[in-house]
Amino acid sequence: MHFISEALDFGPRLDLAAATSVGAGALKRSENQDNFLLIDASGQAAFLANQLPERLHVPDWPAGHIRAAVLDGMGGHGNGREAAEAGVQGLLAMPACTSHATLAAKLDQLHAQLQQQFNQAPAARPPGTTLTLLEMPPDGDPLLYHVGDSRLYEISENSVTCLTVDHVPATVHAMAGLIDESGWRARVHGQHHPQIAQAFILGNVINDRLELQLPLVALDAGNLPPFLVHLGDRRALPLRPDAVYVLASDGFWSCARPDEAIARWPALCRGKTAAQASEAILCDFMHQPPAGLHSDNLTALVLRLKA
Repeated sequence: MHFISEALDFGPRLDLAAATSVGAGALKRSENQDNFLLIDASGQAAFLANQLPERLHVPDWPAGHIRAAVLDGMGGHGNGREAAEAGVQGLLAMPACTSHATLAAKLDQLHAQLQQQFNQAPAARPPGTTLTLLEMPPDGDPLLYHVGDSRLYEISENSVTCLTVDHVPATVHAMAGLIDESGWRARVHGQHHPQIAQAFILGNVINDRLELQLPLVALDAGNLPPFLVHLGDRRALPLRPDAVYVLASDGFWSCARPDEAIARWPALCRGKTAAQASEAILCDFMHQPPAGLHSDNLTALVLRLKA
């Protein structure tokens, strides 16, 4: 396990930390295909390289600007770890963004570049990775960009709210009017379904479920059903001072009852710093794995406003 918080400075307003592990359970994965990125207010960056923590300074990074992201490489397609690492390297080279239009344009461009890069490599199928990212200018609300089935959660005193929508077949079915809200919630948050309908670098099967399309599809008011329209992929995200925010990979809900596993987080985060909360979430899962666990990599970034 790796816990990342020391030597990073997120300014007087934010408290941020990361924790990652190859996973829990008797049959652990052979490698950690998750990754993350933290760039602090002075341009110091933390991430994984070859599954080990790495640090560097991002040149010309604007003072006070912060970037936080979780990436979960799709190992079933081969080169999952490499795809997540390539995504991190692309994010390190991408300039700070202060508007949704710029952020979306830069990330869509990076998606196309990495897609071309991996399509030239000899592999059975091109790899993919999830990407759930918060871009936080020193002034204004954080900007969310989301692709895949990693998630962003808002943790209150006694409740957990998911702030992203999974790019999975159940969501595609809901967009087509084939299932209602209760059916969608049962499939996405009450059961374990590892299929994915869209991934960074890989592409999507949202508009055509039989053929992989290379571009990314933003889920928003134009295509989401009414009960999901507030969870658009690319939006401003005001932070509540009384809440804790967790960006996490799907290893935490790869079990028989994902909703019950996540319901433990308010107690684990209560009264803790970001570093303490990230460690508590990971250690609790490792020491008390939920029933019906499908072992997968685990990564959690915890964010909170300082008092």
